[in-house]
Amino acid sequence: MSTWLVIAAANGFLAVAAGAFGAHGLSTRIDAHALQIFETGARYHMYHALALGPAAGAAQGAAIFFLIGIILFSGSLYLLALTGARSLGLVTPFGGLAFLVGWATLAWAASKLTP
Repeated sequence: MSTWLVIAAANGFLAVAAGAFGAHGLSTRIDAHALQIFETGARYHMYHALALGPAAGAAQGAAIFFLIGIILFSGSLYLLALTGARSLGLVTPFGGLAFLVGWATLAWAASKLTP
């Protein structure tokens, strides 16, 4: 659990840093559409950074899928916004799928808990 808490905290840090970089470092360097893409990556990065810690306590599998989703979804959006390489957009849906599998895994684990 402590390893996952470190991973969650590191991802929270990175998500805040990415958001600040997008707001302050990129706003005059990339177009509005690319900035929106970058901000979407940062937003989903933070959502799932926050979910990583509790998920690891309930279902480590969910945490693993959240981390894969952060890497594939947010990572591909960051790179797409910064490089304009449209082919990276092919990776993004796999990250979204990993997020969905993570949430389904967490729901399944929660349903197994006794009240």
